[in-house]
Amino acid sequence: MAANYWESTQRRFWQFSKDELAQMREELEKSDQTLVQMFPLPRRTHLNIYFNQQISRLSKRLTIKQQAVATAQLYIKRFYCKVEIRRTNPYLVLTTALYLACKMEECPQHIRMFVSEARSLWPDLLHAEVPRIGECEFFLISEMNSQLIVHQPYRTLTSLQSNFFLTQDETNLALSVINDHYMTDLPLLYPPHIIALTAILLSLVLRPNPVPGGSNAANLAAATAALTQVQQSRPGAGGSGHNTPGTEKDKQQEARVGKVQRFAAFLAESNVDIEGMIDCTQELISFYECHEQYNDKMTREQVNRFVKARGLDKH
Repeated sequence: MAANYWESTQRRFWQFSKDELAQMREELEKSDQTLVQMFPLPRRTHLNIYFNQQISRLSKRLTIKQQAVATAQLYIKRFYCKVEIRRTNPYLVLTTALYLACKMEECPQHIRMFVSEARSLWPDLLHAEVPRIGECEFFLISEMNSQLIVHQPYRTLTSLQSNFFLTQDETNLALSVINDHYMTDLPLLYPPHIIALTAILLSLVLRPNPVPGGSNAANLAAATAALTQVQQSRPGAGGSGHNTPGTEKDKQQEARVGKVQRFAAFLAESNVDIEGMIDCTQELISFYECHEQYNDKMTREQVNRFVKARGLDKH
């Protein structure tokens, strides 16, 4: 991969604060108020879940590796920071983003394969021919200012998993968390290494409950407590640096907390943005709670409504 994250266009041009991101989206909606009022959309998280499902369906048909899928998801997020979604056919954008990502991640497939599979997957919503994919590709590249190199959290996870003696189950759960974070705004807010470290922490905290839900409040409390302890143990932070004894519910929890504390010791000796990790943890736990309320039928109908009403399915 060319260059490193700290010198990358991703860090310089595509990492925002929450306020900056909200302002960009607000300005997009203000520029198309009539469309926004005519075609209300689901909450953004539910929209992200739906797009993730659709791009996953297409990628499975074409046997595309996960890193290319992740890159495509980030392209879509960047594009929709610049372009109001209701002015586009999202199915065309998803297809084109995945096609472009495959080329950038060195696993290209013929454009006709994408056209064929996409039209088969969404026969009533996408009638694009090869030239239309090419036009949309140019549109995406233009809106992203040709800044197409993406740094992913997967590399950090791979390099650190042996350092923390992660089991295969813990590694798989961390990978799942990383995959899930593409359905949030986190890729536009934080560096990939912060995402990877948060995923490792959550893989340790969520280990007894690998399926999101149920114990989210307790999981968030445990993760946040570990990160807060890291802040207090750093030199000059005003903390004692010693572990605070807590109530031990059972042996399994004691072992789990011990592993989290070993990970916390590594963080305490580093310059990692702990506040950022706390925020990532809270965002991810909130995402899992929001996921439980996701209604696929309602989301699909709201997206398809503006696509058909505006004749975007004919292009």
